[in-house]
Amino acid sequence: MKDFKGRVAVITGGASGIGLAIAEALRAEGAKIVLADVEAEALEAAVAGLGGPSEEVFGVVTDVSKEESVAALADRVFEAFGACHLLFNNAGVGAPSASIWETTINDWKWVHGVNVMGVVHGVLAFVPRMIKSGEEGHVINTSSGDGGISPLPDQSVYASSKAAVSILTECLAAQLAASDSKLAASLFYPAGGLLDTGIWTCDRNRPDELARETPVEGEPQTFEKFAKLAKEAGFDLPIQPLDQLAAHLLDGIREEKPIIMIGLEGAVETLRGRADRVAKGQLPIEPSRGLMN
Repeated sequence: MKDFKGRVAVITGGASGIGLAIAEALRAEGAKIVLADVEAEALEAAVAGLGGPSEEVFGVVTDVSKEESVAALADRVFEAFGACHLLFNNAGVGAPSASIWETTINDWKWVHGVNVMGVVHGVLAFVPRMIKSGEEGHVINTSSGDGGISPLPDQSVYASSKAAVSILTECLAAQLAASDSKLAASLFYPAGGLLDTGIWTCDRNRPDELARETPVEGEPQTFEKFAKLAKEAGFDLPIQPLDQLAAHLLDGIREEKPIIMIGLEGAVETLRGRADRVAKGQLPIEPSRGLMN
């Protein structure tokens, strides 16, 4: 897909952060935008910032962890436009850093419900209709290097969810490539530096019924705290502008890349090292809790 003008793009987690940056980049190229997000007020503000609500830009309050909510989103999109050309399964959340034995059942239910089942629900609700339409289309699933490339040991809940998204997307891309449809799928790894997005404060959207069973000790992790810890540990990590990240993603879609990531070539050494350790029967990651404590 080389030209986004007039194309219908659906973006989950679209009210802020990476999702909103993608929407802004696509809107600048003339795409029609449907933002989906669980935060109604933020969604309304995001739509207004894109010049809507209108026939070409609107929002749908959506909880991607709920099958019926995503199905309703798909109904709304196809009723309005009769098509979806770009599906961004982008919504994501994270749990507090902890050893696995210190996580709680609700950590797993919430994070995997949004990060993994949110993608599954998006694929099941949209892809059959996208195939049936016979039009060119692209599915982009947001993963993370933390899981898809190499997990941070103390982020087992989040990292395992993103590893699942990576494998799911690889399978989807391979199946679509072998089909007679005009659809393709890409795995998106946001990278390039620290990302100042809403995932650092995602607990604001955590439902009461999935509240953590035991309180988190100490201060919650924040973007500012992590940046400070990284610097103190000797890592002078740059902050990646989200508009540049979105532009890189759109270029990757144009080039039909199955894997889209700033600095992807730099991941080769990490992946090769993991493969070498696996081949020797060794632990693929360092026994360290990293910076996320």
